[in-house]
Amino acid sequence: MRITDNMLITNFLNNYNNNLERLQKNQNMLSTGKRISRPSDDPVAVATSLRIRTDMARNDAYTKNADDAKSWLDITDTALSQLNDLLQRTRELAVEGSNGTLTQTDMQKIANEIEQLKAQMIQVGNTQYNGRYIFAGFKTTTQPFSETKNSYSGDNGVIEFEVGAGGNKIAVNVTGDKVFNVDSTGISQLLTVMDKLKNALDSGDHQAVSNLIADVDKQLENVLAVRADVGAKSNRLDLIQNRLQDDNYNFTALLSKNEDVDLAQVITNLQMDENVYRASLAAGARIIQPSLIDFLR
Repeated sequence: MRITDNMLITNFLNNYNNNLERLQKNQNMLSTGKRISRPSDDPVAVATSLRIRTDMARNDAYTKNADDAKSWLDITDTALSQLNDLLQRTRELAVEGSNGTLTQTDMQKIANEIEQLKAQMIQVGNTQYNGRYIFAGFKTTTQPFSETKNSYSGDNGVIEFEVGAGGNKIAVNVTGDKVFNVDSTGISQLLTVMDKLKNALDSGDHQAVSNLIADVDKQLENVLAVRADVGAKSNRLDLIQNRLQDDNYNFTALLSKNEDVDLAQVITNLQMDENVYRASLAAGARIIQPSLIDFLR
């Protein structure tokens, strides 16, 4: 086969473009730190990256739900702690009011404080988180308790947040019927006990006040039991948050391993490709430069 100048030049240009393309690819990987810039670079790796990114997005959503659930439980625990303190103070006053040596004036002063404690309990029962009543069940926009009556206006709906794959959910709310011991008629026994205690103090009935101490203790035990349940959920949520953080770290490591370049290897390849590129330019100069005119001089 006859070799012509045009064949030499064409082959040179093809090899030159190939060398330049490899050089550009390595320069691009070095500047971006990524070995994949388009799907054709590595279709399998691109598909893997898409799956990892999907898992990371889902994990981020679970993390946000877990953070929101944690905040809800923290607000609930704070409210229950306040309610516990109010009942403790109520018990102290009841014990004091059962003392038969108190005057009617003293009993009236204690009754006034009991009334204020009840009003504060109702405020605690109407605690809100992010504009939602935490003790109202599904009726988060409805105030569950009123100062004019002892009934409960919420429901027993359980609010759950999804915090893991496979439908892993956790209930974050405690309904007011459990906290305030609402009976089948919809009346809060806790608030009723507060009214009975106030009335007994107003009437100066020391014995009735003494008998109500056991009812106060019963309500106190109920609040403590509810608070213990909230604490158990909060502990579980801490474990869930730690697991989600570990998952996020693992996903990030997998994505880096799948997409990031080995900088040392890329720098080595870039130097080699640069040497080859310079050599191809030198060879091209030798091939293209000679012409018939150079020999006719």
